[in-house]
Amino acid sequence: MIQLKGMTWDHSRGYDPMIATSEFFSKKHNNKIQINWEKRSLQAFADRPIDQMVDEYDLMVIDYPHVGEVSAKGLLQKFDIDGYQDELNLLKEQSVGLSHQSYNIDGHQWALAIDAATQVSCFRKDLISSLPQSWNDLLNLSKQNKVLWPLKPVHAISSFYSIYNNITEEFNPEDKNFINKEFGIKSLEMMKNISAYLISDCFVMDPINAAEILSSDDEFYYSPYTYGFSNYSRENYRANILTYGNVLNLSNKGPYGTHLGGTGIAISNKSNHKDLALEYSYWIAGADCQQTLFYTSGGQPGNSLAWENQQINNECNSFFNNTRLTLNQAWIRPRHNGYMKFQDESGNIINEYLQSNISERIIIDKLKKMYAESFE
Repeated sequence: MIQLKGMTWDHSRGYDPMIATSEFFSKKHNNKIQINWEKRSLQAFADRPIDQMVDEYDLMVIDYPHVGEVSAKGLLQKFDIDGYQDELNLLKEQSVGLSHQSYNIDGHQWALAIDAATQVSCFRKDLISSLPQSWNDLLNLSKQNKVLWPLKPVHAISSFYSIYNNITEEFNPEDKNFINKEFGIKSLEMMKNISAYLISDCFVMDPINAAEILSSDDEFYYSPYTYGFSNYSRENYRANILTYGNVLNLSNKGPYGTHLGGTGIAISNKSNHKDLALEYSYWIAGADCQQTLFYTSGGQPGNSLAWENQQINNECNSFFNNTRLTLNQAWIRPRHNGYMKFQDESGNIINEYLQSNISERIIIDKLKKMYAESFE
């Protein structure tokens, strides 16, 4: 039997569809192939370098900021190869927002989007009487101690970007000068205004933690910036159903510029079974699998046909319809080789700032210097 090894992330959304699709793929090949999946934490998913995995795994579910390192070091198999061009073009057409494009750098496609997500809002429809329409409304709601905002370091920098991109011109990741200083200061101040009224757990919380609390506890009922998890909008997944929606419109641009997330399926350049890995990857990224087995086994599709499927929306409290506008306008974060260190360190700095009295100007100056250095 041919054995392939895969690494994904530790949540039913990240793990269960890989198991289900691999079992189906094995049967399709008369049980002569087996894909064995392992899982790592959400934090490790964001942090663990690809070069630490390519020797051990044939398949990896990855986060797109790693592709700059991947391209520079030649760690992964390219998907833009002979025999797959038509399928690749179709996946590009069927991308939700820029999900597919986020894995393309230096002229090559390094992963296929299998899961689409961005920062959106989340709330308990059965508890909240009216949704905030402005930052002032959000502030008033936070003063009532009804807001959960996951601000663990990696999510603190994500939220910073999402706010910044909405209140001014979108940050160009190729600009080594980083962001406009005054709007950077304003973004930090806005975050600080809300964070002053959050429980301390928010500063070590990720979107899964937030969704678990919101779906099981009636104390909190709104989160302004959190990655969407359609699982929590499904019947019988948790005690209470969560509703996800667009983020606040802060400058008449609509829910624009949020921090794009999601996942892609990638293949190690050292795999001895690239042909099988390519076949499996293209299949699970395709519309047929995404609308059926990938979704029914707990996955959050990355293909637009699944997002537009009315039956799927009916089963997910209209999660995909409700968040599509935010997703379509989401922003691709920096992906250059060297960015991952900046992402880690900048998140720590913003997280610390939100819990201290450090000057906003000092923080922005430090971030600008660090960002320029990340290209060196």
